[in-house]
Amino acid sequence: MEPLNKLTADGACRTVFSNDVSFASFYNAAIFEGKQIIHPDRLVRYENDISFIINDSKRAEDKKRRRNIVVKSDINGIYCILGIEHQSSIDETMVIRCGIYEMLEYLKQAENKEYKRLVPQIIVVLYTGPKKWNGPLKLSDYFEIPEELKKYFNDWKIILVDVKEMDTNKIKDEQTRYFIEAIQAMYKGSYEDLKRLKRMKKENFLYAAIITGSIDQVENVLEGDEMDMCEGMERMAEGFRKEGRSEGVIEGKLEEKQNTLKEQLEI
Repeated sequence: MEPLNKLTADGACRTVFSNDVSFASFYNAAIFEGKQIIHPDRLVRYENDISFIINDSKRAEDKKRRRNIVVKSDINGIYCILGIEHQSSIDETMVIRCGIYEMLEYLKQAENKEYKRLVPQIIVVLYTGPKKWNGPLKLSDYFEIPEELKKYFNDWKIILVDVKEMDTNKIKDEQTRYFIEAIQAMYKGSYEDLKRLKRMKKENFLYAAIITGSIDQVENVLEGDEMDMCEGMERMAEGFRKEGRSEGVIEGKLEEKQNTLKEQLEI
């Protein structure tokens, strides 16, 4: 497990969904209503070398971004590219970014003479922030379109999944379900919900704590790579009580803590 002091929310999310079982379980729940369309044994890691300049004012090493997790798989015998783009905060440019990612991938394929036909791709934006997403979901959200042009306009859309609103009953893999439910429980400040997850892997518990800005409440029960899950959850519950964390009143506190944590742990 990567050291906690070097792990961001993005890193925690990438680590969890780099597991093929977790990736397939998440995808099947998020966009296929729980139907087992994606099979973990058919996933192949896809070279994620698509990048573009985000801001000329940034340092050279910060000018490129890549999709978090990209795999290639077949669906009914047709190969597709599937991606997860993790967002821990609301990004007003998300629709445009995803559009660029996808079109650059298609351009790369079109210029590669080995491709007889392009490989279709889907990007799911997994949003794990404390607030409700209020950013654009489609290209037309950015501007007004004259009525005369609407039928000619290509409206780019993103698939956004808010972790707080996921129906975990559709997640087949137990550990993936526990991970999502732990994030939901931590955001709600619900110790009772957390107690039901005692069989979850301790590393997934810690990744969920990093994502929700709660890691400082359990760091002091870590001993090397070992941790007592029961004690960890009890310490977290005590932290919830001290914060007064309850559903509907924690967004501001969590966003502030999450931003502070990202600054401290940025790699």
